[in-house]
Amino acid sequence: MSQVITTASISPCWRRRVPGALRRGLELLAAAALALALLALAPAVHAQSGNAEITQLRVELAEEGVLLSASVRFDLPPVIEDALAKGIPMFFATEAVLFRDRWYWYDKQIVTAARHMRLSFQPLTRRWRLVVSTAPIGNSGGLGQTFETREEALAAVQRVSRWKIADLQDLDPQLQYNVDFRFRLDVSQLPRPFQIGAVGQSEWSISAVRNLAVPAESAR
Repeated sequence: MSQVITTASISPCWRRRVPGALRRGLELLAAAALALALLALAPAVHAQSGNAEITQLRVELAEEGVLLSASVRFDLPPVIEDALAKGIPMFFATEAVLFRDRWYWYDKQIVTAARHMRLSFQPLTRRWRLVVSTAPIGNSGGLGQTFETREEALAAVQRVSRWKIADLQDLDPQLQYNVDFRFRLDVSQLPRPFQIGAVGQSEWSISAVRNLAVPAESAR
């Protein structure tokens, strides 16, 4: 108890003895050191954001509505390839969020569209199957495409072609808009043991995000 009292009594004395200019200089030096530490940490954080890349992203207006096309590039980690070879399906999800630009506040969210995919390998037939739906698929059946090779099936997962994300009436020709496009491996739909094993593991992190401004001529 006496030690705590002694420390408390010395601290105000130290503050009085240090000139104000010197104290401000020390505070600025500490702030600069903290900023440098954050800059050094930034590349490491970015490297852990997901091992996928959105290489192409395009939004266009057509009679059908607001259409989005995209290409995503990534490699399947060995642990996921092994699970697929054993007949465990993998689930992927894409999301497109349409925002209206607002200079005075955060952009206003207008529409959100989702696209879910289940990729599976059938050991008996040695074929790959891809099911696409607007809702989470789970392990239930559904209409899908069959592919002879893994490369063909994966190319279908990585490509989005003229996906309708909104109706034309959702846009005001006098305003500006932008789109957030997100792609990820949806581990929440994996069997429970795989969900637990995937937590915190970089091998199970496949994700990418990219924003695109809707061209002014497209909004007219």
